[in-house]
Amino acid sequence: MGRELQKKKRRSGRQTVKTNNRNKKILNPRGSSVVAKNWDKKETLAQNYRRLGLLSRLKAPTGGVEKKLKGERINAEPQANPFAIDTIEKATLSEATVERDADGKIIRVISHSNNPLNDPLNELDSDNEDNEVNQHYPEWSGIIHDEADTDVVRSLVEQAQNPAPKKVRHMSEREVEWLQTLVDKYGDDTRAMAKDRKLNPMQQTAADIARRLKKFNA
Repeated sequence: MGRELQKKKRRSGRQTVKTNNRNKKILNPRGSSVVAKNWDKKETLAQNYRRLGLLSRLKAPTGGVEKKLKGERINAEPQANPFAIDTIEKATLSEATVERDADGKIIRVISHSNNPLNDPLNELDSDNEDNEVNQHYPEWSGIIHDEADTDVVRSLVEQAQNPAPKKVRHMSEREVEWLQTLVDKYGDDTRAMAKDRKLNPMQQTAADIARRLKKFNA
């Protein structure tokens, strides 16, 4: 015997309404004009960022990862063989002077190397070899741009290195009137201006009032 409610639904002529869970709001980037010009509305946020050479999130992706499009470059990394045996690193070869006895046997080894353990920081410890260290390490000439960067990344880096000029803030008539009232009552005493609760209801500090007066008198 079936459920009465299910039978009633089947007998009803009303069609079931299905809700559309698709997000109707299309992403429209407004932060950067460079990104907005190269944005593809048919792709998702992650697909656009991957194509432009950017990161949508700094952390590793959680959950499943969508399939890459045909036009995207697939960097296939070689899989490590689980049955491969790690080889021992090759020993570094160096020359040394040996001392032999009358029979030709080696008695001791006379090494001329001041760095027997091949320590890369050994050259930085000595103060007498500053000139030699500077020859091995050339002077820093700025940030080197990676050849794999996209045109969008290069444009964003160039835009970040050339910030927009600062806009000059002009005083309003109400601010000029307020400063003039403070000057008429206290003169140059900014501490007394800051303590006045009636004329300074927003509790501006003495340093802030001094900065405003400097711009007011200019």
